[in-house]
Amino acid sequence: MRLKFLHLHLHGLIRSKNLELGRDADTGGQTQYVLELIKSLANTSEVDQVDLVTRLINDPKVDGEYSQEEEFVEPGVRILRFKFGPNKYLRKELLWPYLDHLTERLISYYKKHKKPNFIHAHYADAGYVGVKLSKSLNVPLIFTGHSLGREKKRKLLDTGLKSNQIEKLYSISKRIEAEEKTLNSADIVVTSTKQESVYQYSQYSSFLPHKARVIPPGVDHKKFHHINSTTETAEIENMMKPFLKDSTKPPLLNISRAVRRKNIPSLIEAYGRSEKLKRKTNLILILGCRDNTSKLDPQQKDVFNNIFETIDKYNLYGKVAYPKKHLPSQIPALYRWAASRGGVFVNPALTEPFGLTLLEASSCGLPIVSTNDGGPKEIRSKCENGLLVDVTDINELKLVLEKGISNNNQWKLWSRNGIEGVNRHFSWNTHVHNYLSILREEFSSSNNHSSSDIKQSCLKGSSSLTKPH
Repeated sequence: MRLKFLHLHLHGLIRSKNLELGRDADTGGQTQYVLELIKSLANTSEVDQVDLVTRLINDPKVDGEYSQEEEFVEPGVRILRFKFGPNKYLRKELLWPYLDHLTERLISYYKKHKKPNFIHAHYADAGYVGVKLSKSLNVPLIFTGHSLGREKKRKLLDTGLKSNQIEKLYSISKRIEAEEKTLNSADIVVTSTKQESVYQYSQYSSFLPHKARVIPPGVDHKKFHHINSTTETAEIENMMKPFLKDSTKPPLLNISRAVRRKNIPSLIEAYGRSEKLKRKTNLILILGCRDNTSKLDPQQKDVFNNIFETIDKYNLYGKVAYPKKHLPSQIPALYRWAASRGGVFVNPALTEPFGLTLLEASSCGLPIVSTNDGGPKEIRSKCENGLLVDVTDINELKLVLEKGISNNNQWKLWSRNGIEGVNRHFSWNTHVHNYLSILREEFSSSNNHSSSDIKQSCLKGSSSLTKPH
């Protein structure tokens, strides 16, 4: 018997091609991770079908593809879109009142169609739905939080926001309550790093450490490699031309969404305080695509205002690039372009559960300077590919950035280490092999769970749940 999976990813914008990464706070690395995971699962001989359920959006402000009820991704993989809430696109904090309606629709749908062997919920909103659906269908539940409400609240309080502001902006109490319930019900909690389990999930009273399984994400090595071409270099040069006086200087490259957690204004502040960095490097900010900042959501608008004010404060014109648009296909080229000029990739995020961009950069030969929060610690321990820093200390961030570009021999060692380390430890083959092996181990023993007879039947006949090589 081959397996059927249901993955729940309810917010943001997700489709089979041309992901709009960085468009807003809800369409970031998590979206790409989920899409790569479902495709990689379907490519194994043990998996028959993977459904990805997300929200159907019928809004002239977003592409019409997001209003398709069913989208073919590749053989064995489809995106199913269900309408819940109004037609228009909503940020994730506004979806809570409509999740029960989605749950009812999914229960009805899977009672008429073949139910999955496993449900995998991504983020708190999907966890809320996944708990109820799992109980109704009597199917095991896997949960990946991606980022957690308690940790986010802690970091936001550290930045000076008040509890009532955080509640208003992020509906944080609903999110934390959903996370507690999901952690209580989930059979397996997938984390990217051991640090997530020990320091982040452990803040939840419902979390049981024995449920946690560490499975680091993978990198598509066909896209993210270190061999650049003159054509792609010319494309990136054209992108930078309107901003930079001298584009040959080593770039400090950041690729992220323009949200508070990513802490971009602090990076610009650190750069602005350093005469050495301003003299020797350029700062490149790839912050998603935008047409008009006045039309962005309030959080993004606030972040961009801070960015522009800080650039103005230090008169950084000619030294900082912040292009309005880029293609998803240009992201690997940006990493390679920065590496070819002896630059570094900078991740100044306040919280970083994993840090997929760090792996992508390293796979392209670009060393890192990163926040010392969360996943980057484990990436660096395996790859020895750069430096970590407490990003809440701007002067410390400034000094570490200066150190990152000051020794050419050290830079070359970091670059080589990154390419080799990512190739060795972080591939999708390894990720999916570990994922399926954990499910086999967890659900093939009748001693593991009280409902083991049902759960054992999920894997009956799958005597070899391993990824073919």
